[in-house]
Amino acid sequence: MTRDKVRELLRRLHGVIIAEREHAKALDLEAMAADIREKEAIIQLLGTVQELHPDDRPFAEAVREENRRNAYLFKSTLNWIQDTMEFFGHKTVPATYGQSGRNVTAAPNGRLLSGRI
Repeated sequence: MTRDKVRELLRRLHGVIIAEREHAKALDLEAMAADIREKEAIIQLLGTVQELHPDDRPFAEAVREENRRNAYLFKSTLNWIQDTMEFFGHKTVPATYGQSGRNVTAAPNGRLLSGRI
């Protein structure tokens, strides 16, 4: 593969990675899926490159850094969603008082998101 072709693929990959992040932030899942397919195709083409020209290395590093930013965004979003689901999955226990007016430990009455009204 020629050096110009490799450089063009790196530029295109850089643009696709940035577009993928913007589509993720906008929750445009269809466009994001298209970006992912295009990114995978470009990476397969770049996988055949044996050696990268030294002048193209800084641009390849920029592509790697943008891809890491996306990975961090997706990982932190997934963790946030998991934490939220865990919070809503906790069992609720209302404050219950006994005959003497003190708190009594009550049995859990179900999940916060039980599906019941």
